[in-house]
Amino acid sequence: MFNADQLPPLREIVGRFDIGAQKSLGQHFLFDLNLTRRVVSVAGNLSGVQVVEIGAGPGGLTRALLESEAEHVYAVERDPRAVNALRELAQHAGGRLTVLEGDALSLDLTRIMPGPRHVISNLPYNIGTQLLINWLMQADQFAAFTLMFQKEVAERIVAPSGGKSYGRLSVLSQWLTEARIMFDIPASAFVPPPNVTSSVVHMKVRAHPLADAQREKLEIVTRAAFGQRRKMLRRSLAPIGGAALLEAAGVSEEARAEELTIDQFCAIARLI
Repeated sequence: MFNADQLPPLREIVGRFDIGAQKSLGQHFLFDLNLTRRVVSVAGNLSGVQVVEIGAGPGGLTRALLESEAEHVYAVERDPRAVNALRELAQHAGGRLTVLEGDALSLDLTRIMPGPRHVISNLPYNIGTQLLINWLMQADQFAAFTLMFQKEVAERIVAPSGGKSYGRLSVLSQWLTEARIMFDIPASAFVPPPNVTSSVVHMKVRAHPLADAQREKLEIVTRAAFGQRRKMLRRSLAPIGGAALLEAAGVSEEARAEELTIDQFCAIARLI
């Protein structure tokens, strides 16, 4: 059984491999094993699951993942210094850790690893939202996501309709997953500390989307609606049907994007 407490401290690994956090890579490392174990615990039962970690860095969260019941862990990292540290960690993992060097934005995880797939990551701040949207476009290929974001992004993911945080990311995330903020992590827990509080979000992929719609069409509707969120929908949706489309969907043409429920966005998408 893998035991992270028997390994050299992470600070020693960082020093030996000269892994100073790089702002250009959005790197903020977690050294506290109690915190990384807590992240893994809220991900739920990982028995038989293929876990992928994006931006594994020196391996703080990776160690906690290897302590879990996960069938296999895939650590994706583009920083060559961290890749070397992760490959050393793999020597202690009993064949359960695969290190993938590359840019996560260009990787199709469904081709790299078998299912069931669960992404558990402290995502780089500069690409976290785009990564999530990419995965949501093929959500049926994943079991769940347990992800660390800036708190502001996490609040957008779980925001209900009617609030200022509610937007395109809220609609897409909640349409396809059951999303909850599990706990916050203060900036002081990271090295170096970011300028914001972080939050861990657990997103269980729904067996079926919340309402019937084609993903591409829902994407078109939400992009148009929230792209001009201060305008009434008859204006923001004018390029794709405007008032006539809204009338057919039973939605007031004077409504604004943040007022619509996910069901209503799906109803509009079905009419395109």
